[in-house]
Amino acid sequence: MASKKIAVVTGGNKGVGFEICRQLADKATVVLTARDEKRGTDAVAKLHSSGLPDVVFHQLDVTDPASIASLANFIDARFGKLDILVNNAGIGSTIVDEESFWSLNLPSEVLDEKAKQVTKTATQTFEGAQKCLETNYYGVKHVTQALLTLLLKSNSPRIVNISSKLGQLENVQDETARKILSDVDGLTEELVDEVVKEYLKDAKDEELLKKKGWSSNVSGYTMSKAALNAYTRILAKKFPSLYANAVSPGFVATDMTFFKGTFTAEEGARGPVRVALMPDGGPSGQYFWMMQDSTF
Repeated sequence: MASKKIAVVTGGNKGVGFEICRQLADKATVVLTARDEKRGTDAVAKLHSSGLPDVVFHQLDVTDPASIASLANFIDARFGKLDILVNNAGIGSTIVDEESFWSLNLPSEVLDEKAKQVTKTATQTFEGAQKCLETNYYGVKHVTQALLTLLLKSNSPRIVNISSKLGQLENVQDETARKILSDVDGLTEELVDEVVKEYLKDAKDEELLKKKGWSSNVSGYTMSKAALNAYTRILAKKFPSLYANAVSPGFVATDMTFFKGTFTAEEGARGPVRVALMPDGGPSGQYFWMMQDSTF
């Protein structure tokens, strides 16, 4: 057991996160984290009963600094290092009416004409957009920063950030934001933070959002994942010994999609797990769609 890799998976109690834990547990000792302690311990018990004993639970709310610090202290005391961090915990930015959403019969995560009609069924508030960015972008940043020293103690550290096709640059409708996030050589954390702050300032005014080009009611989610993708590139460039990549699991049937996505959670987890276990010399600072190389 001591020779096994140590992996942390955020939001591991259900959906793709749970499947990532299950698929990693043969190759690594997995720390499954969740906001809710009972749901987390129940998920660990389920994995234990299926013959995967090397899974432990630790509570984590990615928006709570004390909770993040507690996890970092636990990893340090228990293992002294970390080999794999899968930043999976995430939320949507909208309130969606299930019946009208699924009457669209969306075939995939690809934005086609039907997908554009989602704007008619999704309602995004400023508070929803703000919470989404706090979780999906800032939450990932803060967890990663807290665990970075432990990751750099590994001989082969990996960070896998769970992204979405909606976060690809072609879906960033604000031209200024898209231009900044597209400039790979010029990207810095400060610039990405400024893009996010500017978006949140605009998000308080629906008319201002439209003026900036945002016609989608999932703009908060799109911005959160686009910023996450940019942060992934920054990490890869800043820490050459650390392999950091972003992976979209695909349009997966989870509670976020009312369990009616195109792919199962098991299928969605395969890409992130493959990237987490890639041998040395593999890609870093890349974006994958499921099992395939893709573009930001």
